[in-house]
Amino acid sequence: MEEASGGKVPVTFWIIGFLSLLWNGFGGYDYLMTRMRNEEYLTNVGDPKMVLDWIDGFPLWAQITWPVGVWFSVVGSLLLLARSRHAVTAFAISLVGAVISFAYQMTPDAPAGLDTPANKAIPVVIVVLILLQWWYARRKLADATLR
Repeated sequence: MEEASGGKVPVTFWIIGFLSLLWNGFGGYDYLMTRMRNEEYLTNVGDPKMVLDWIDGFPLWAQITWPVGVWFSVVGSLLLLARSRHAVTAFAISLVGAVISFAYQMTPDAPAGLDTPANKAIPVVIVVLILLQWWYARRKLADATLR
């Protein structure tokens, strides 16, 4: 295995970093399409009007923590690829934002059309993946891959 501290970084690091950016980039795309009120995109989730009415009704703290969760994951991925130690902090902030945001989204106030097994599982998958990215970034900081 190649030494990270010697300047060479294992190819697995770049693969994981790219996959992280791809995954989190989709989260950014999803956020933008939702905030731009793209009805064609939102039909994949259900009735766009119902979805937008529900999102528009989020309390301010949920309106703030949602993009924090999304965009700090994207930043974390970019910092990971830049081999910056700040990726650890970005993923930690993202994790907090996502957990708080999903805490509201998982309440019984969600529209009945969004109450599906998939819509219940997706937030769990997202939180687990952010947690894994944070753990990976911490591991790479410890082995001096991140500077």
